[in-house]
Amino acid sequence: MNCKKYTTQYFLPPVRCMDWADKDKIGHAPVWCSVDLRDGNQSLVEPMDAVTKTEFFKLLSDIGFKEIEVGFPAASETEYAFLRTLIEDGLIPDDVTVQVLTQAREHIIKKTFKALEGVKRAVVHVYNSTSLAQREQVFKKNRQEIKKIAVGGAEMLKELAGGNPAYRFEYSPESFTGTEPEYALEVINAVLGVWKPDGRSKPIINLPATVENASPHVYAQQVEYIRKNMDFSKDVVLSVHPHNDRGCGVAAAELALLAGADRVEGTLFGNGERTGNADLITLAMNMFSQGVDPGLDFSDMPRISGLYKRFTGMPVSPRQPYAGELVFAAFSGSHQDAIAKGMELRSEGDKWTVPYLPIDPRDVGREYDSDVIRINSQSGKGGVGYVLKTAYGIDLPPKMKEAFGYSAKRLSDSLHKELRAEELYGLFMDEFVLPRKAFGVTECHFRQIGGIEATVTFCAGPDVRVVKAVGNGRLDAFSNAVKQYVGADYTLTCYEQHAMTGSSSAKAVSFVAVEREGNLFWGAGIDDDIIKSSYNALVSAVNNMLVG
Repeated sequence: MNCKKYTTQYFLPPVRCMDWADKDKIGHAPVWCSVDLRDGNQSLVEPMDAVTKTEFFKLLSDIGFKEIEVGFPAASETEYAFLRTLIEDGLIPDDVTVQVLTQAREHIIKKTFKALEGVKRAVVHVYNSTSLAQREQVFKKNRQEIKKIAVGGAEMLKELAGGNPAYRFEYSPESFTGTEPEYALEVINAVLGVWKPDGRSKPIINLPATVENASPHVYAQQVEYIRKNMDFSKDVVLSVHPHNDRGCGVAAAELALLAGADRVEGTLFGNGERTGNADLITLAMNMFSQGVDPGLDFSDMPRISGLYKRFTGMPVSPRQPYAGELVFAAFSGSHQDAIAKGMELRSEGDKWTVPYLPIDPRDVGREYDSDVIRINSQSGKGGVGYVLKTAYGIDLPPKMKEAFGYSAKRLSDSLHKELRAEELYGLFMDEFVLPRKAFGVTECHFRQIGGIEATVTFCAGPDVRVVKAVGNGRLDAFSNAVKQYVGADYTLTCYEQHAMTGSSSAKAVSFVAVEREGNLFWGAGIDDDIIKSSYNALVSAVNNMLVG
């Protein structure tokens, strides 16, 4: 691969601009502007029709976007008609401002204003390219000629708006990151000189990384340079529009906000031309994860993902931050164990510090039992124990979790697939509750005779035998009867029982471990009667001992 043909295509500011590097996090949400219906839509193989765009517009409004770029009305009749439908049918909420895009060309600007007639509030976004590469290769114009295009567009917006307070203006020096910062500043200040902002209706200066051609820290320095040196700075909203060619769109947006940007343009899931725009969901949820309210509602992420896929025909990666099917899933045994322990220690109102989970999955509409702990051949004792406890109210003893973890690994490995909660419960029943291959018990009665006497009816196929034994308690007496029946000795090393939490039938579950020749064998019993669940657990454990 010949990398020698490539060179840097960006320009650092003429002075050091690194104040952003001293800030540790974004303190408040920016103004959000969705460009899904324009920048995102123009990148689709099959652009959305008017009905779909209307549905998408409603979704964006429901999420909480107050500024939504709805299209380039002069570009096509579909775009023009969509904007007219929004205005004429009253589909724009009172607190939402629509934004439209136009090149700095007279006939396009005029058609744009015609499409906006009757709108209550709109941002008219005018742009022209200022980069060195575009000046030299595409337009073949010098700096003054390119600046004249920008100024002409700004003058036409002001003239056609005619002082109507419904209109706000936005200017973008397209390919900003490939423009010399001092020249970009010159053009921006020339545009602002036309609009003369006075604080009553702040214009927007937007700095697009039309092609991401540098690391995020370079973009941050460029943004900070404009913020510090722009005329009318306090009366201007500074916006950024990062693209994702280097895979750093979100990072560039975050550093740009630290560098003084007030506003971000982007799309849901980063849709857009080439590698896409900055992903506004990831950006907003990153703030959310650090205790900053982003002002956008992503509490039902599965619904948003489903609608997005239907509207755009684009997939949502299973590893998409915050929204992907697997982003909260832990298959690794050590990860599952850490998550389970972290969840057990949590109390309502605690700050969120659960290992391996940057946010509470419930905050985006996900569930712990089906979305977090996922069981496959890589899983361990913590995971299987967590699933049984959360899904079925069965809290395994620590050592039994280890034994059951190995059983789950073997089954998943043999099937070459993930185990669902119901499959895990079935395995638990088969391995520890229902193994009666050697013998079973049909009856058991106890009486007090200076100790406890157990009268137990054992069966093995058609053979039935009654055995009596005495012990210092019911389970001890029953165990002594079992030892007589099977003709083998063992040590009862563990006995635990609890009510099955969340069970409407209030059943008891008991766990028993027996040891012989250094090996541990487990059994469990589930019954309405605590005593019966206990001796059934012992029967299962001894059966496991006998059949190996």
